[in-house]
Amino acid sequence: MSTLRKQRFYTLEEYYSLVKQSDERYEYWNGEIFLMSGASPEHVMVADNILTLVKNQLRGQNCRPFSSDIRLKVPSSPPFRYADISVACGELIFEDIGGLKALVNPILLVEVLSNSTERFDRQKKFEFYKSIESFREYLLIAQDQPSIVQYVKQDNGTWQASEVTGLDSEIYLPSINC
Repeated sequence: MSTLRKQRFYTLEEYYSLVKQSDERYEYWNGEIFLMSGASPEHVMVADNILTLVKNQLRGQNCRPFSSDIRLKVPSSPPFRYADISVACGELIFEDIGGLKALVNPILLVEVLSNSTERFDRQKKFEFYKSIESFREYLLIAQDQPSIVQYVKQDNGTWQASEVTGLDSEIYLPSINC
């Protein structure tokens, strides 16, 4: 005979308390709390390499790149989310959410794709990110092949997609002018 396990739903206050007490990263979705599992070595290497490249390109500019540890305020998906890399330009604006600081004004968000999150990153997460007023550019980077899908917000509010493939390819990031 099987036993049905009752699903527990958490309040935001319980979530905030957990996050403040832990070195781990957790995300909150509709009352459920999920531990953000460790990434593959390939994922980490790609994210680290991209962060280093972006950081070097931004030297002398008024923009700041952040790793995956920075919380992002996402109005359509509270309380906050995490991207693999985020970049904010100009004044950095943080909001206190449950006693935790979240970046309000990222302009560029980058996700390194993995099998378990690719569909979510391409669809739902992108839709959530679009609710961030300052958000202008989204990169989806494959970890198993040289491929980047780039979405750039146009003046009319639509998003233009393009893809860059191959190790000899270059990509221009208009949101940060590099």
